[in-house]
Amino acid sequence: MTMRVRASIDIDAPVGAVWADVADMASHAEWMADAEQVGFAGDRRSGVGTVLIVPTRVGPLTTEDWIIVTDWVPERRIGVVHVGIVSGVGAFTLTDIGGSRTRFEWDEELSLPWSLGGPVGEVVASRVMRAIWSANLRRFAARFA
Repeated sequence: MTMRVRASIDIDAPVGAVWADVADMASHAEWMADAEQVGFAGDRRSGVGTVLIVPTRVGPLTTEDWIIVTDWVPERRIGVVHVGIVSGVGAFTLTDIGGSRTRFEWDEELSLPWSLGGPVGEVVASRVMRAIWSANLRRFAARFA
């Protein structure tokens, strides 16, 4: 079983400006409350094949999230696969909604190991993660205020 978590926000900035910020993957810990920092395995910092190492904290639970970028479409999409304790796939998608505004959608399908509650834990975790990610997106959007 997997949990699907979706969050989105409309940002008062053009796609190019939003992309420039979201494509700077090292800066994600500045607006993601659950990401303590963003490190990299290897020299790549952007594009397909980039490997991120993200110590993550949600309440008392901590994990090291390994993320591999699998899709990179400038000004449109960053797709990833999670290969740490929490596994799954996800994407950031940007859409020009007119008037120099951008919709930022965050969509992930994740699986928790039994040590984190497995399928039962996913029911609670999906609600918690949606709330955290919605707040993260509000912090991200505030960068353009």
